[in-house]
This record gives sequence, C-alpha cells and structure tokens, in this order.
Amino acid sequence: MKNCLIVVNTYKEESHQIAKKITSFLEKKNINSSILEFNGFSDCYPFTGYDLVITLGGDGTVLYACRGCAELEIPVFPVNLGQFGFIAGIQPDEWLSLLEKYIDGKMPTAKRSMLSYKVIRGDKEVAAGCSLNDIVVRSNAAVSMVSVELANNGISLGNCKADGIIIATSTGSTAYSASAGGPIVDPEVEAMILTPINPFSLSMRPLVINARSEVTVKILPSREKNVILSFDGQTPFELLENDVIKITKLEKDAIIIGPSKEKFYNSLRFKLNWSGGPHA
Repeated sequence: MKNCLIVVNTYKEESHQIAKKITSFLEKKNINSSILEFNGFSDCYPFTGYDLVITLGGDGTVLYACRGCAELEIPVFPVNLGQFGFIAGIQPDEWLSLLEKYIDGKMPTAKRSMLSYKVIRGDKEVAAGCSLNDIVVRSNAAVSMVSVELANNGISLGNCKADGIIIATSTGSTAYSASAGGPIVDPEVEAMILTPINPFSLSMRPLVINARSEVTVKILPSREKNVILSFDGQTPFELLENDVIKITKLEKDAIIIGPSKEKFYNSLRFKLNWSGGPHA
C-alpha cells in the first residue's frame, strides 16, 4: 500500500485530531496520506490513485466513500465517530491496532451490494448514480402522495399511491427503510427491499426481491408535481411526470474493512434496543 486518503467529517470535532494521528502513523509505515474534508453532502469523488480510504465520521461518511470507491475497488476503513455506526464498525479507541492488522494483511474485509440508478426522460438519460443504502422516490412536500408504477424485470407490481417508495439494499435495510416499516435483512444477503412510505392502501406491503433484478419506477400523473429522487440522503433530483427510474445492482461491491456478523447483531441488540424486555 502506497497511498491513503483520509476523509474527515467536518462536523465531528475529534476527526481532525484522529486524522493527524493516523497521518503520523502512516508516515512511519512509509505510506503517503492526504486529507479530504466532507461536510455531509458532495457529488465529488476524488478517489482515483488511492489504495485505501479511511473515513472519520458516521455512517454517512462511509456511504460517501463507498459511492466513490466501489467501482475503483478501493477498500474503506470506517472509524465510527457517529451515533449508530451500523456500517462504521471501528471504534475510535481501536483504529490503531486494527489499521496495523490491515496493513499486515490480518484484517477481514466484507463486500456489500450497492445499487445503480438511471433516470430516463423521453429517450434521454438525465441523471445517474449509485448508492449503498437506498434510493428514494417521494414527494418533496409534506403530507402529499405520489403515484408510481412499479415493475420487476418488466413484470408489473402494480401502481402505488404513497408518500414515496424506498428501494434499499440489505445494508440499507436498517436505515430509512426500517423506519418506514421495512424488514431488517442480514447485510450478507444480496437483496433489494421495496418499502412504501405511508401507502394509501393497507394491502401494500414491503417486498424483498432478488438483488439481480431490474426495478423500474415510473412517475404517473397526479396532483403532486413536486416529486424527487434521492440516494443515501444526498441532494435530491427533481423528477417529472413519465420519468422512468431504472434501478439495478451495481456491478462492483463496496469493500468495507472490519464488519462482522457479531457487530451487526450487537448493533441491533444494543443500538436498536433489541434487548428482550419492556425495561431493556
């Protein structure tokens, strides 16, 4: 390993302090390092030429790094300075020992499925991108329904009237999808989770499908004209009637250092209070 990029979340006070320590540590290992500041929103991914990306922040910082690193096959070393840390599983007091283990080739990595999307307007592609957690089509106004037509590999799933629809990965099943009533899926399972947000019909339920599917979402005419697409909670893209969003599995997976089944289920037990009783 020759070059390392350290992504510093500017909203986390200790991130700069830890970045300095990591820089000093890498220098002793004859590894070049650079600092990239991240404020929570960015469509710039300057990761080409690096062998490793270290994130200092919460899960949002990891999502950003994975969107830029997956197709380049660059591993992400996620140090958790956030609240939940479902993806950022390395704690601030253990980065030194675990980074040393990774450099020595003794640290496990895991691959996480990502989503790719394209927005087709008429016969033109007007937007495209990828996400690690989810892609959301929803109204940008409070208490307003959107109407969409859903299909899986060209097979109609019917029309959906709701505040929106979430298409999530297994990794993203613990995020927005879970808060909307979607199932929590083991991140090692390759799947897409379709979760309606406050659907008009009580029969509309979340659906888990094969990750190799192509999901299409067509914006149908409705009174609500302010419809948007967002990915991983980033700056939304405005959609128009008859726009078609095509969502597939990204060809390359994100490579994340340090996650394990034990950490995932411990997060469910302790961070989501799955501790078994009314006084947990």
